Amino acid sequence: MNTPPRKPIVGLALGGGAARGWAHIGVIRALEEAGIRPDVVCGTSMGALVGAAYAAGELDAFEEWALSLGLRDVLSHMDVSLSGGFFKGEKLMDFFRSKFVDRNIEDLAMPFGAVATSLDTGAEIWLRNGSTLDAVRASIAVPGLFTPVILDGAVLVDGGLVNPIPVSLARAMGADVLIAVDLCSDLVGRHPPETAEPAPEPETGEIREWISKLHDYLGDLIPALSPDEPRLPSILDVLTSSVYIMQVRIARSRLAGEPPDLVVTPRLGDLGLLDFQSAAEAIEEGRRAVERISHTLPGIA
Repeated sequence: MNTPPRKPIVGLALGGGAARGWAHIGVIRALEEAGIRPDVVCGTSMGALVGAAYAAGELDAFEEWALSLGLRDVLSHMDVSLSGGFFKGEKLMDFFRSKFVDRNIEDLAMPFGAVATSLDTGAEIWLRNGSTLDAVRASIAVPGLFTPVILDGAVLVDGGLVNPIPVSLARAMGADVLIAVDLCSDLVGRHPPETAEPAPEPETGEIREWISKLHDYLGDLIPALSPDEPRLPSILDVLTSSVYIMQVRIARSRLAGEPPDLVVTPRLGDLGLLDFQSAAEAIEEGRRAVERISHTLPGIA
């Protein structure tokens, strides 16, 4: 008797990219519309956040929330701190706990894993059990931007420092066919677009208070510029851009050594790393990225 061939396990590895991570939602939607539903999902940084929502069966509510975000909403989740990072991240996690049930990873509807980095040893840490939100919070802890997380005695930061697109984790979780999403392929060498006129002054008291607090923290660190000096990028721009340049280089090296079967590359170089209020733009580009490679999809699953 001939044994019917086993259906291949499809894995989805979602890379980091801060606000560009909203594109993962569009990628997932387009893949499903093409008849491809992953069996395993894992992620780094924002990829871990979106991947967790998908694995928990909460992607619809998660997308609705992302699309509702305005600048005021984004700033309201930023709790300024210079102890370990610019932002504590506690407000953001408290919000998620109020909106989404924090189940253990092993209880999610789909196998899920997140990547973090041990700040003490530099080791790559695979988070595959325990609190889903704790795992996500560790994975998104961009050094200098969000404060590190202590889990089981280890000080953990963003997994993108060691594995920006977690192909190896997806393979270890049993994926036979692997789709990777690279959000940073077009970042190096790009510069933020110059605007024709200054951004409008925020009007709400809450936003003004947040910006004032940030300036109070950073004022002594920012030397005054003379009118003749070129304007340098902000501290946040330098920090985040430096981290993501490093991650681009690491991702290229790791993808060359452990290539996925398919790479989806949304073109988001003009989207700022902290433009979390631009979910609609990023999600749509995620869809377009899948459409650009639609001719390769029939051989995936």
